[in-house]
Order: sequence, then structure tokens, then C-alpha cells
Amino acid sequence: MNTIPVIIRRRKIPEGIYLRNTLTPLLNRIYLARNISSYDELDYGLNRLPSPYLMMGIQEATSLLIDKLGNEQKILIVGDFDADGATSTAIMMKGLQTMGAKHVSFLIPDRFKFGYGLTPEIVDVAVQHKPDLIITVDNGITSIDGVAMAREQGIEVLVTDHHLPGDQLPDANVIINPNQPGDEFPSKNIAGVGVAFYLLLALRSRLRDRGWFTEQGLTEPNLAELLDKVALGTVADVVPLDHCNRILVKQGLARINRAQACPGILALIDVANRMPGNLTAADLGFAVAPRLNAAGRIENMSIGIECLLTDEHETAHKIAVHLDNINQERRTIENKMKVKALNDLKKIQIDETKMMPVGLCLYDQNWHQGVIGILAARIKERFHRPVIAFAPAGDAQEGLKGSARSIPGLHIRDVLAAVAAQHPGLINKFGGHAMAAGLSLPNESFETFSLAFNEEVERQLGSMPLEKVFLTDGELTTAELDISTAISLRQAGPWGQLFPEPLFEGDFIVIDKRIVGKYHLKMQLSDGNTHIDAIMFNIREGDDAMARDTVHVVYKLDINEFRGKRSVQMLVEHMQAC
Repeated sequence: MNTIPVIIRRRKIPEGIYLRNTLTPLLNRIYLARNISSYDELDYGLNRLPSPYLMMGIQEATSLLIDKLGNEQKILIVGDFDADGATSTAIMMKGLQTMGAKHVSFLIPDRFKFGYGLTPEIVDVAVQHKPDLIITVDNGITSIDGVAMAREQGIEVLVTDHHLPGDQLPDANVIINPNQPGDEFPSKNIAGVGVAFYLLLALRSRLRDRGWFTEQGLTEPNLAELLDKVALGTVADVVPLDHCNRILVKQGLARINRAQACPGILALIDVANRMPGNLTAADLGFAVAPRLNAAGRIENMSIGIECLLTDEHETAHKIAVHLDNINQERRTIENKMKVKALNDLKKIQIDETKMMPVGLCLYDQNWHQGVIGILAARIKERFHRPVIAFAPAGDAQEGLKGSARSIPGLHIRDVLAAVAAQHPGLINKFGGHAMAAGLSLPNESFETFSLAFNEEVERQLGSMPLEKVFLTDGELTTAELDISTAISLRQAGPWGQLFPEPLFEGDFIVIDKRIVGKYHLKMQLSDGNTHIDAIMFNIREGDDAMARDTVHVVYKLDINEFRGKRSVQMLVEHMQAC
């Protein structure tokens, strides 16, 4: 049977560096292990953000927008159907309106009809709005044909994106993307919503210098009011939390926790059974973002954008309840797809003559294309290998849509680029990041692509073992296993991709254990000096560690809030016999 080895390693800590005496030794150790070499990197003031004018094309982009504002021309924002695209669209709408745009609207492609990006098909729809300018947000860098078609129709195009460009750039009037060749903006990890926010920062600055707000009788907008949406989109897109992104998320979370967020985000928090005050980036990622994303997966992301744009709390709550219902439907669909995928993979596992591919491709004609990204992520987590899940595109002529998720050490978009180069015509189109990508195939190409994908994954991984690695921050002392430590860790974030939440390990005696909610293991553990509550979610049938009285656990230290009382608890990520 195919099994995935689990390796527990402690993070390396650079020697001879101490950040600041005001930090506890524990936080010093944690930050150093995340390559923080200066206390300045923990300064999350807005004044620490890099200048917008470091972005290539920012002057040309703002000049283009100033011309459209001054001539009261029509601006159409074309977004993406995920949370990053939704928040990007919402802040561009709000930002331009507060700066005096009188004719600005948005268009989100229906993923089931038009697919991703500024395609020629969505340009046909856009033309009906008669825009003078199309602004893409969180897309456009690979939309060669769509941009060309818009330009042929006499529509100017401003591309704002953060995805990796291909060999050819679209012939847009202006491109804003920190990942385009020659761009000197220091954060290459900024999300689409961050790029949109930066464009608005530069536009406000130039309008202020021109005396625009005084001339138009406008109050100069406080763009910090958009940071709740910037934080949500950044976390939802799982981009690496470098210093720039941590500032954006920290500042946005601060506004959310002061209940200064837009009515839509506050309503989404409410239907997720959370409360502003002590929310973390994880709450945005696991409670708020899935409900917003569900609209684009199952129906149309325009619903989610309306939730973010409304100023009416009652309206926001009604939309949030609808989004919550859509998310419940998404979870039901996802569970059915996961059961089917796991059953198919189990047949491979129990067949000693077969080996599970290193690069795994899955397809079922009944799968929902809006949910395949989540399915790929779930299977990747279970079997620790790059996974692409495919579903029918809807129209038989459009072939198959695939969503890919990767593991650390393998750049999934580079893999797809290599397959496309080696097998011309095998992939219709593709794009994405290091850890996630999307693609489309002709119907008849699935088997051929699966083999080519596996071969390229094997080549790029080389001798790198397929093992699940937990990088921990060592052990906590008995004195550190308390709620004050948990509070300080929560406040020390934001934690996220490539700036992970602290993970600890240690040997513990199992004092008590029971299954709750069918699949979760509730425990009381002891380090020999103190007792502490612990919970491990999604216990698998037959886990050997469940029967042990002494276990080695890998865990996060968290705060459990129940009936107004707060207590410390462990969130167990992995458990094994000592």
C-alpha cells in the first residue's frame, strides 16, 4: 500500500542575532526561524509600504485614468471569479467612485460560459457596455487575444494583474504587474487586490497634486477604508506573506477587529459565527473567504461583489446568508467528489502491482468544474503530491477544465509550461502561480496529458522524496503552555503562506480522549506537570496513535472561546506513538 512518510524537523535558528529585548525569547526564536533579521521587518505601519511609483507603468496608468475621469468617460472593470478577483473589483469600483468617476461598472465572466480572464468571448459582452476603458483586475496578463480584440473595437485596456506572464505580453495600453519583466517593485508576492490598491494610491496622489479634489468639490478619499477588502483578498489568494503583504493584512485585520469593515465583510463574519475583536488571518482564510468564493464556484461572483459593495447592513446580511447557503451546497458537492476520488485512489493503493503516480491527474465526467480546485487541494494534502483535478468544461467543444495544486519545491506553472513546450497542442491554455494553476485540455487528451504531466513532475522533483514534513519551533515549557502565550502568538501575526503560524512538538500523556462530531478527537494531555485540552480534527479510521497512552504531538497553541470563557488548547496537526 502506498504510504506517505511523515518527517518532523525543527526550524533552524540563525546564530548571533537577537531582534529586540522587548520580545520574549520565544518570539525572538520564532521570528528568527522565519528569516526575520531586523526588527524593522515587524513594523507594520502603512508608512513601511513600498512606494507605488516603483511599479512599472504606474505613471502611464494614472495618466490614463486621469484622462478618463476628466472627460467623464465610461470605465468597465473586468474581474476574476475568486475572492481575490472579487475584492479587487470592489476596491477598484469604490476607489474610482470616491475619486469622481461618474461612469464606472464591473463585469465578471461566468466561469461556466467564458472561463478565466479577458477572453474574446467576454470582450463581446463588454462591448455592449460601450466602455472607453477596460480595466482588468486579478487577470489579463495572459489575455493576448482578448486585449487585441478590445483594442480593435477602439477600447483602451489597462491590465492590472499579479499572475506570472507568459512569453508574450498582451498589447494593452498599460500593464501594471510586479511580475512583468523589468519591474522593480520589491514585493513579487502581492495579490491582485494589492496591485489594484497600489494603483489607487498612486492615482490619489497624482489627483491631489493636480488639485483635483478641490476643483471637483470632493473630499479626498481615505483609502485605508479599503484595507478590510485588501486583507481578505490577500489571505484568500494564499500568496506568500512577505513584509508588504503582512502590512496590508495586519492593517486590514485591525480595521475588521474594530468593526470598521464594510457591511458585507461584517455580515460574512456573522454568518460564519465569528465576531470582530480577535479575528486572525486564519479566520479570513477558513471562515470568510470560502463563503465569498462559493459564489464564483457555484453561481456567479457578481453576488459576492454586491455583498462587498453595499453600504446597507440589512442588504449585506441577506446576501451573506445567500452566500452561506451556496457554500453549504459547495461543501456537499465537494464531499461527493472527494469520496469518488478517494475510492478510485484506494483501488490503486490496494493493488500491489500499481504505484500511485507522482504527478496525479483525476477526472470524472460528473464533477463540478467550480469545485475541482478544492478537490485538488484536498487530495494533495492527503497524498502529498501535485494534483490536477479535471471536470467537463460544460460545452463539449471546450474540452476539460483542470485545477492544479502543488507541493513545496515544485513550481506547478513551470511544469505546465514544460509539458506545453514538449507537446505542442496538448494543452489549450494555462496560467497560474508556483503552488496553484489552471488549464484546459481537449477532451481526448486526458490520458496523454496525465502521462506527460507525471513524467515532467518526476523529472523536476528528481530525487526529492515525497514525504510530509512538519517544521516545528521546538517544545514549549510548562510555563509557556498557558493562555498568555497563546494570546501573544495570536497578536504576533499575521501568519500565513511562507510566514507560517508557530508549530510546536512534544511528548504528552493522554489523560482522556473521546470522539466528537464523528471525526474529531478531543483529548486532555499532560506534560507531567500540567493538563491541557487538545483537539485533532478529521481523525482517520485506523490511526495507530489513537490507541496510545503516550504520544508525540505536533500542534499549534490556540485559544478556545466557549460561553464567554477563554482557555488555552492545542490544535493537533499530527500525532504519533512516542
